[in-house]
Amino acid sequence: MNIEGKKVIIRPKKPSDADNDYRWQTDPELSALDAMIPSTMSYGEFYREYIKWLKHPYPGRITFGVDTPEGKHIGNCVYYNIDELSHETEIGIMIGDRDYWNKGYGADTISTLIDYVFSLRKFRRIYLKTLEDNFRAHKCFEKCGLTPCGHREQDGYRFLLMEISFTKWQEMRNARKPNSA
Repeated sequence: MNIEGKKVIIRPKKPSDADNDYRWQTDPELSALDAMIPSTMSYGEFYREYIKWLKHPYPGRITFGVDTPEGKHIGNCVYYNIDELSHETEIGIMIGDRDYWNKGYGADTISTLIDYVFSLRKFRRIYLKTLEDNFRAHKCFEKCGLTPCGHREQDGYRFLLMEISFTKWQEMRNARKPNSA
């Protein structure tokens, strides 16, 4: 099932995503933005693990590819750390294709993912963490209605925590609807 935004289509991951995902996971700049160490795995090893992961995804982690309307794979997004008791989940995004940076594709991906998750599940809160010095990401997330809610240090990195409540999402969604009067 595909989820259509204004600029992106969010869709299930597929084997043909492996080439881009490998390139993005071995890219030092992209890895740094994701607070990760670039992968040193060979492409063959990566592909074998990738296919296993597609057949047996991690429990509690729903990962999607992000495409342009023309079908070009430009990134990935995810919701994970699903907590049914607290009615919340964490989200993440990576636009790996630099040709699509600073053009609204990230914001459309986040907005579309939030709409999908709140519409699909009975969550009260969606949150994320982003590096404290990734100001471009902060601006994108704020544009999508997420607000800062704390800080965390983890594995030597400093993160800004951001969130959006179901109530705030409903208010934003209602404000976007054209008046029916």
